Amino acid sequence: MSDQSLQTLGEFIIEKQDDFQYSTGELSRLLSAIRLASKVVNREVNKAGIADIIGHAGNTNIQGEDQQKLDVLANEIFITALSQREVVCGIASEESDDYLDIACGTNGHLSKYVVLIDPLDGSSNIDVNVSVGTIFSIYRRVTEPGTPVQLEDFLQKGVNQIAAGYVVYGSSTMIVYTTGNGVNGFTLDPSLGTYYLSHPNMKFPEKGKIYSINEGNYIKFPQGVKNYLKYCQMMEEDRPYTSRYIGSLVSDFHRNMIKGGIYLYPSYANAPDGKLRLLYECNPMAFLAEQAGGKASNGFTRILEIEPKELHQRVPFYCGSKTMVEKAEEFMRMDAVKE
Repeated sequence: MSDQSLQTLGEFIIEKQDDFQYSTGELSRLLSAIRLASKVVNREVNKAGIADIIGHAGNTNIQGEDQQKLDVLANEIFITALSQREVVCGIASEESDDYLDIACGTNGHLSKYVVLIDPLDGSSNIDVNVSVGTIFSIYRRVTEPGTPVQLEDFLQKGVNQIAAGYVVYGSSTMIVYTTGNGVNGFTLDPSLGTYYLSHPNMKFPEKGKIYSINEGNYIKFPQGVKNYLKYCQMMEEDRPYTSRYIGSLVSDFHRNMIKGGIYLYPSYANAPDGKLRLLYECNPMAFLAEQAGGKASNGFTRILEIEPKELHQRVPFYCGSKTMVEKAEEFMRMDAVKE
């Protein structure tokens, strides 16, 4: 199929803007800003091997993790793209301690939307040329438009998201997103700088044969997780499953959505609440998973129903093909009953 017959991301956004209950074109412009920023970050990721943008920046983020130079750059690129287009009134980033209040141009604080973003997920893989990504989540503010944003605008349950998605910078660069009407994927044609609809109506296979988890932490896992992993490895029925773990949430999630599988990041001894962030990683991925026919849980509770208490809250995360997540939850409940 030639490029001329493919729908571009820009055309798709415009065509679908009537899906939004309060649409004034603002959300469409917001998604377009993310599209632009992703192209800039993609350019920087692709030249990481020949430029001084890999390695540590000498800073740590709010999580206490060393920030990679490209983390810092990606954060600046997305914040600049979103704040200069008068499409958001607030931004919260995994790389920043606190949220940003955005008042610019003639609109002041009149924008209805806030964005939460993980600007470069899996960035520790950059210097070994492994795929990384960007994750974003969009909410309608709950405080009065025209006033500065407040913490409560960001501390919303995942069910309140009006859009979420990710960019995967891999062998090809893709934007995958949902506005609550299914999941669609767009692949970047680098020769033209244009995203084209390549994966319409993406769906998790209901059953999968891949499990993704850092088994190096096995000895620290809850017993329910250990029992589920034994189940995955047993030679029965359609098992054993295949273990595939990249260490980049976007990449692992993307593969599992296409091929069928489950991603697990449970709590363990050194991380009693898990490691992944509810607002920047788990909520947007859970929204995408459910829109693609999958499921996302903390082992017991639907991710999208968890009430956030703080910007950088962590939660255990089980996400992927529906039957696989339900089986993992079954093992977690069985272990909880024994305790």
